[in-house]
Amino acid sequence: MTGLSAQATYTAQDYLEWERQQSSRHEYVNGDIHAMTGASRQHNLICGNVLATLHQQLRGKPCEVYANDLRVKVNATGMYTYPDVVVACADLVFEDQHVDTLLNPLVLIEVLSNSTENYDRGAKFLHYRNLASLRDYLLISQYDIRIEHYARQAEHCWLLTEYQCADDCITLAAVDCVLKVRDVYERIVDFTGTNCCAQ
Repeated sequence: MTGLSAQATYTAQDYLEWERQQSSRHEYVNGDIHAMTGASRQHNLICGNVLATLHQQLRGKPCEVYANDLRVKVNATGMYTYPDVVVACADLVFEDQHVDTLLNPLVLIEVLSNSTENYDRGAKFLHYRNLASLRDYLLISQYDIRIEHYARQAEHCWLLTEYQCADDCITLAAVDCVLKVRDVYERIVDFTGTNCCAQ
């Protein structure tokens, strides 16, 4: 990688100093640095839909929603990454004076792709579960109507609910917001005249 000497692993400080000079985003996990690839049209539309919906509902509340470019650190494991959508409220905690690495997100959302689905559902979620602040983790498919919502019930207990119906509503209690499946997939799926909830 340009600007970094070739070595087996890098320290978090190596990564941060280098990353802050880059025009593209990179994830840091277990001493390794990984480039984050570009996203499809569907991926970007879904992120935009979710961001717009949450931004509107969070107006006037002590919460902020970010898409794609806010770095999050999992202190317990040392991972740095860029979730697709992040919500944090009230007393936001950042790693240092640069105010570019959030430590206490309440909601994290990832839009799945063929190349990241297993990682987002598996290893990455293992890291995320170490965030004491995290209350909701959503995985959104860009290929079919499917949203997986992991809601924290207790320290080591998560409840999974899956949504596949246009008329489903996903409650994010920690930030007092509701995501409608129909809104998430706006411009991705034409729900006109459909009722997937019908028996």
